[in-house]
Amino acid sequence: MATGLMGGTFDPIHIAHLIIAADALDRLELDRVIFVPSARPPHKRGDDVTSVEHRLEMVRLAIEGDPRLAVSDLEARRPEPSYTIDTIRQFRSELGEAERLFFVMGGDSLAQFFTWKDPLDLLAACEFVVVPRPGVGPDEGDPRILEKVHRLDAPLIDISSSDIRERVRTGRSIRYLVPEAVRDYIEKKNLYS
Repeated sequence: MATGLMGGTFDPIHIAHLIIAADALDRLELDRVIFVPSARPPHKRGDDVTSVEHRLEMVRLAIEGDPRLAVSDLEARRPEPSYTIDTIRQFRSELGEAERLFFVMGGDSLAQFFTWKDPLDLLAACEFVVVPRPGVGPDEGDPRILEKVHRLDAPLIDISSSDIRERVRTGRSIRYLVPEAVRDYIEKKNLYS
């Protein structure tokens, strides 16, 4: 079995996230991709992030109907900040050593990778999949990680969660940027207004 993990805030999840997951499934021949919304991202202030319960539900709505996609509340159940190494260790423990484990991340994260908690342990614990981001070159980042990554040439779609939140705040449409069920949920729960 081969599993891809997509960590992130997903505030909200959007079409580009889903395209990346679908591309990783196909190109890397993964059996599944699991979205892991971070409950308390160490790099963001708590009051800047929508509650993890809302973010988990939006991911559930976005992936509904695709059996190859799943969502995990692992980080939501932790009382401490969400560190990638802790998540990888937990999944490794649950899935076993025989499972191929891939961590999917944006190319913009490469430059910051060695500021993460236990980066060398992280490099040893899983394989990395790097997705290009607008404005970030394919070779930007520390050579210690660059030699260990799979590059996923997914379509470059410049959609950001922060732009979606701003659009909602200013009354602009988010149709086609998020799945329709997510858009309905945002409106129904009055998120980002």
